[in-house]
Amino acid sequence: MPDRLPIDDVLPALCDALAAHGRAVLVAPPGAGKTTRVPLALLERIAGKIVMLEPRRLAARAAAERLAQQLGEAVGARVGYRMRGESVPGSRIEVVTEGILTRMIQSDPSLDGIGCVIFDEFHERSLNADLGLALVWEARGALREDLVLLVMSATLDAEPVAALLDDAPVIRSEGRAFPVETRWLPRPLAAGARLMDEAARLIAQAEAETRGMGGTVLAFLPGEGEIRRVMAQLGGGCEVLPLYGALKPAEQRAALAEPGARRRIVLATAIAETSLTIPAVRVVVDAGRARRARFDPGSGMSRLVTERVSRAEADQRRGRAGRVALGVCYRMWARAEEGALPAFAPPEIAVADLAGLALELAAWGAVPGDLAFLTPPPEGALSEARSLLAGLEALDGGGRITDHGRALARLPLHPRLAHMLLRAGEGAAELAALLSNRDPLRGAPVDLALRLAAVRDPRGFAARYPHEANRGVIQQIRDEAARLRRLVASRDGGGAPPPRTPLGYLGKEEWGGVVSLAYPDRIGLRRKGEEPRFVLSGGKGTVMEAGDPMAGQRLIVAVDLDGDQREARIRMAARLDEADLRALHGGRIETVALCEWSRREGRVLARVQKRLGALVLSDRAWPEVPPEAVARAALEGLRLDGLPWSPAAARLRARIALVPDLGAVDDASLLADGAWLLPWLGRIRTLADLRGLDLVEPLKARIGWDGQQQLEREVPSHFVTPLGRKVPIDYDHEQPSIELRLQELFGVTRHPVVGGRPLRISLLSPGGKPVQVTTDLPGFWASSYADVRKDMRGRYPRHPWPEDPREADPTTRAKPRGT
Repeated sequence: MPDRLPIDDVLPALCDALAAHGRAVLVAPPGAGKTTRVPLALLERIAGKIVMLEPRRLAARAAAERLAQQLGEAVGARVGYRMRGESVPGSRIEVVTEGILTRMIQSDPSLDGIGCVIFDEFHERSLNADLGLALVWEARGALREDLVLLVMSATLDAEPVAALLDDAPVIRSEGRAFPVETRWLPRPLAAGARLMDEAARLIAQAEAETRGMGGTVLAFLPGEGEIRRVMAQLGGGCEVLPLYGALKPAEQRAALAEPGARRRIVLATAIAETSLTIPAVRVVVDAGRARRARFDPGSGMSRLVTERVSRAEADQRRGRAGRVALGVCYRMWARAEEGALPAFAPPEIAVADLAGLALELAAWGAVPGDLAFLTPPPEGALSEARSLLAGLEALDGGGRITDHGRALARLPLHPRLAHMLLRAGEGAAELAALLSNRDPLRGAPVDLALRLAAVRDPRGFAARYPHEANRGVIQQIRDEAARLRRLVASRDGGGAPPPRTPLGYLGKEEWGGVVSLAYPDRIGLRRKGEEPRFVLSGGKGTVMEAGDPMAGQRLIVAVDLDGDQREARIRMAARLDEADLRALHGGRIETVALCEWSRREGRVLARVQKRLGALVLSDRAWPEVPPEAVARAALEGLRLDGLPWSPAAARLRARIALVPDLGAVDDASLLADGAWLLPWLGRIRTLADLRGLDLVEPLKARIGWDGQQQLEREVPSHFVTPLGRKVPIDYDHEQPSIELRLQELFGVTRHPVVGGRPLRISLLSPGGKPVQVTTDLPGFWASSYADVRKDMRGRYPRHPWPEDPREADPTTRAKPRGT
């Protein structure tokens, strides 16, 4: 092999480790040569095909071409590659993208004919790489002990991976690097600065300042759109070439070829960090941004978002400048900002949509705990994914995959879109391709039909929307749609037909029914009122721009939202006809009889509703509502308004509270267990009815007959005077109390006691005024009575005031006049 590389020094040790253990972890820095040397070193040692996974399509194609070149062959002989929509078979080495491996092992768990699986660039921690490793390791342990497994990475913490693979040996290559000078911005970018304008200026500055050292300038930008914008701003003195995954193969090869006489500037995405070898790089310009897959609650799927790079990514980018000679790295941030960068980017499994993972696990017949995941998937996100799959008919009631679910897993789409495509047929291929890509008309009205018109007639639509139509994205959608049509046309079986085939109205631009198959949780019903607010069948609230042409639509499907947790704004939606809604989702529409308390109206409302999830499609009065339902609703009213305590009910409650055996009678306890009230609430309709409720009889019924007898024994309701008159006992104070005329207690020599406690007696004058309060009546007779008698005899001469009240007869009468 020409051009000895650093990896060559450890290849013998790596081959020996794989021969002895059948598994290993290789850590080698970017530029060491692991991708293009290791598969060839194993070629004569492995019986069977070598499959190497690359996280990106561009890297997979470039790796296959480089491997074939070193063998002096064309791609398609011993070396081939396979990716979504493109395949060149190879007899011994096949470079594949990660999703392809998942399909291979799901189709053939024993990986028959494959002798070795290599996971390249595993440090990127993509979701498919984590899943692929878990599946291959499981298959190796159960079916293929002879399968050789190698994990390769540029910047990986190798020990956790080695431990995951049953203490696999770790081989390290030191690599080769020259010193790199780092240059930062003198100060942070101003708030509101246009990042790509600043990036173009920094690239031009870097090229001018390093012109004397020669070599290629490699600039890292987030994605294709940014690359195109920066290209348009750079001058014509250098050869400026783009490099990103969706670029045509010929243009990719141009960026990877040896440079000519003119100095070259390569504008690349993160794919150039480790996966590719770009010749003669001496200068790196890092715009400090990376595009990653994140679960987007607005779309219900994973979307690419632009974020600040991690320190690990920044160091990898910087290292590209020191592979061939002394280099310089320009960073588009101030040195003081470096400490705020995250140390590492999070693994995709921790932040991405897990619907695809949940589907693959169900197809494998496993739960996450059965497999060896370096980072276990979050249980909350996984549970939400399973719930979605059940709604898409991919999982049955027991969480097992259905035949329809297996058909979904075979399509290279998010399960939402795969379900839609299988149910609607190949006529929905354009729609599936559109929804799996970026919005080609960002900033246009929300109507999905506008996007489909742009896909069907790009030239005509671009003429009408020159500033909104992204022609590159539209072409990607058209290409993807053609491929999906071929896939659906060639598949056999896979899912039952829909209740009503929506293909009949595809030509009318009424796509809501088809889209609702993918988004059954995003069917929106307009709320009453002037503002175009919608409630979605999944329960969330959304809002549309008031001036949008679809703002008055009653039913929609909200395809894309901005993700706001309080009230998401609709970015893309489709009109939905109610007949299509009922035809396609009739099985999910429920008839719900509701009897509930309306706090706003202050009364019981009884309605019969047709509901789809959180949507109320129809609402009418419930004329013959059962009393039991009314009572339950009225009980909720009581819980909101509080219990209506009349004086008599309050006295009864106070008595019950003094007998622990009869239970707690505070408001919270009484309302928490409201069953005792239900028999008295069946006729309640209004707040006035509630507030007029007499609680005496319900409280008596609550404690029962035995409880009432015990209550009368221990805490009687009345004190019986010596004359036989019943005086109510007041239990609202700390001590039970009564009020009665002093003369009515003549002859009483023992103080009255209730429940073991003395009564608090307010002794009244004949005129009803208090003259003494006592809890010791014998003591009063013996002491204070004489003073009271002296004072009262003159005021009330016709009433008896005996010298010894203990010997007198009780009375309530006055002496006759003249006596």
